[in-house]
This record gives sequence, C-alpha cells and structure tokens, in this order.
Amino acid sequence: MKVFFDEKFLQTYTGDPAASPGRLDYAFSLVKEQYPLVVPEPCSEGDVFLVHTPYHQRYVSRNEGVYSMAKLAVGATIGAAQSSLAGETAFALCRPPGHHASPDSSWGFCFFNNVAIAVRKLIAVEKVDRVLIVDFDLHFGDGTANTFAGDPHVSYYHAEGGSSRDLIENMKVALRGKNADMLAISAGFDRHRNDWGGLLSTPDYEELGKILGLFAGGKCGGRLFAALEGGYNSRSLGDALMAFFQGVEKGLGGEEG
Repeated sequence: MKVFFDEKFLQTYTGDPAASPGRLDYAFSLVKEQYPLVVPEPCSEGDVFLVHTPYHQRYVSRNEGVYSMAKLAVGATIGAAQSSLAGETAFALCRPPGHHASPDSSWGFCFFNNVAIAVRKLIAVEKVDRVLIVDFDLHFGDGTANTFAGDPHVSYYHAEGGSSRDLIENMKVALRGKNADMLAISAGFDRHRNDWGGLLSTPDYEELGKILGLFAGGKCGGRLFAALEGGYNSRSLGDALMAFFQGVEKGLGGEEG
C-alpha cells in the first residue's frame, strides 16, 4: 500500500471536527513505520472544475487556508488513483474529506469531492471506463451520488447495515453483481465502536478490506485506491486504518473475507 500524505494534513485549517488538532497524528505514526509515503502536489483549478462549478470554487477559495488544504487533499487522491493504474494499491491519508461535496455545494466538513475528482480525471483521459465507488463511511456520500447521478461510467454504493454482520454481508451481496475497471473507496472510519457510529470493531475493518481487495483483484485487475473520509477518534482511526490496509493486502492476495 502506497500512502499519499503531506505533514500539512496535520495542521488545523478550520474549526470543524475533521480539522481538529491531533486527529491524524496517531494514524500517521503507524503508517510511516510500515508503508511508503509519497508527498502529493496540490491539484490544479482545472482538476477542481472536473466536478465543481466556478461558483463553488470561488466560494471555497474565499478562505485561503481551507482552499489550499482542500486542493492538497484532491491532489493526494489523484495521486493515489494514478498510482493504482500502475498496479500499486494506494491510499490518500488526507483532509478535508470530500464525499459531501456536490458540484455546486458542500457541507459535512467537505469542500471539494476528492474521490469524485480523481475518478472523473481518469475517465476524462480514458484511462478507465467503468469505476465503482464504495463508501463505508457512517454517512451517505450525497455529494458523490449527486456528481455521478445518471453517469454510465460510475456507480456508487454506500455500505449499510444495522449490525456489523449485516453491513458486511450486505456489501458482499452488492459486490456480486458489480463489474468495474477500477475500485475507488471512500474510507470513513467513524462507524467504529469507539467513534460516532458505535458499530464496527477494528477486525471488522480488516474484513471489509479483504472483501474489497478480493473484488479489486478479481474484477479490476487489482486497481484499487482509497481516500480518507470520516473518523474522529484518533486512536480508533489509526487502528482501523491499519486493519483495513492489512485486509486489502490479504484480499488482493486471494484470502477470503
């Protein structure tokens, strides 16, 4: 797993929970010991316009600190997506998150839709034709769903379930009928038992990773990338992130979830 990360992501850029001090510090301390890190470049304004309107770009740019960080998060996610094309599974450990950002609006601590922009960029240059976006964040990614509504090249699935077992089984069932050239993942860890959702254990995130790794290995030629969405307990975020990485690696290696 290659991890796209800049230490600027540790900075507090605004007052919302996604930008809270210390949120990513523990995750970073774990990741840097085991995985190669790549420092991303900020995305261009042209990249932003692949999904968002000029009105929305101007709205976000009114706060230079937020704007700079949001472009860096998009750049990290584009880097992860491009890396996956070359056969290297990749993760954007970035903030702010993105899945509540629609073309002309955003909310929920999001500003630009990191995953949607990365997917749209690869499709625009004809690197992929069909992309499946799986979102296992606590919250439905309305921005991603809005962006790709009616788009024949992209499908969006948000994992749901009243128990951890239900959620995992629902995902397995949903993936059976899917085909794609690439798997993109909106990886939110706020469903953890020690976070807002109070549902999933750390081993559950490993199982989710295995399922998604198996799908990517079997249907997408191993092309898989992910970007961080939610996750607000710094300790459970770091532990669940590492479990997810390990699960993806096992799944790509053919181990059943």
